[in-house]
Amino acid sequence: MTKPRKGTQKGFISAGHCGKPGSATVGFNRRPQGTVQAATFPGDDFSWVAVNNDWKPHALIGNDTAGTIHVYGARQAIVGASACLSGSGVAINWHCGTIQQHDVDITYPQGVVNHLTRTSACGSPGNSGGSVISINQAQGVVSGGSGNCDLAGFTYIQPVRKILSAYDLTLMISDVEPLVSTGTCGGYPTTLTGTLKSAQFVYQPRNRYYHAAVSGDHYGCLETTPGSDFDLYLQKQTGSGWVTVASSDSSNPFEELRYRGTPGDYRYLVLASNGTGPYTLGYTTP
Repeated sequence: MTKPRKGTQKGFISAGHCGKPGSATVGFNRRPQGTVQAATFPGDDFSWVAVNNDWKPHALIGNDTAGTIHVYGARQAIVGASACLSGSGVAINWHCGTIQQHDVDITYPQGVVNHLTRTSACGSPGNSGGSVISINQAQGVVSGGSGNCDLAGFTYIQPVRKILSAYDLTLMISDVEPLVSTGTCGGYPTTLTGTLKSAQFVYQPRNRYYHAAVSGDHYGCLETTPGSDFDLYLQKQTGSGWVTVASSDSSNPFEELRYRGTPGDYRYLVLASNGTGPYTLGYTTP
């Protein structure tokens, strides 16, 4: 649930089918949280909730690995860009995929919802209203989906910018300074190099992982030759395997990411999306 404010009133946005205007909401601890101020469904599928003084929203999106992603804006991601959703539910609450299509109309039993975005990120029961982010840009909230995470699933999201405009809301932006791209990965305490052919990938460091003993920020930087497109993904080990917790996958030959996480084992995935050549990976650990 992405965190906006209206004037000085803080709150969050969610799916419109999750509650009617005037409905009370409760937090993760089951204590009173706020009240639904407005909701639209069908046609659109969005709502906004004003929280009480016991709750302080932050410009962060959490995932099931107990880490957080800073939100720096609401720029719409292009088709093919990464998309990760976070939401409550009965299964793992953090799923990643890609943007597949914009301006999709979907027919629900209650009626048609227009201009949704389809992603290949699978959903779980109870994910409706969950936040969706592409790298550090808010994309919207989960409206619905098909399939599940055991099979090939996908989700439809209500774009965030339409919600902000409809209710005259302002998206909260992280007050942590974003990474400043320098175009070079020099100066990092750990630097690794290699060469990849198009469509190849490698795990770093050296097909293994590194251990973070304390909570804190992970910084990663990837550069390759001009004309090539290499992407960078940070993964964390969970009980069931590895989960991508942060990514930088622009079409440029330079990628950079930041992730605040808890103690555990981490690794980087370097993917040659297009082009062949050498790369340099630099990173820091908490």
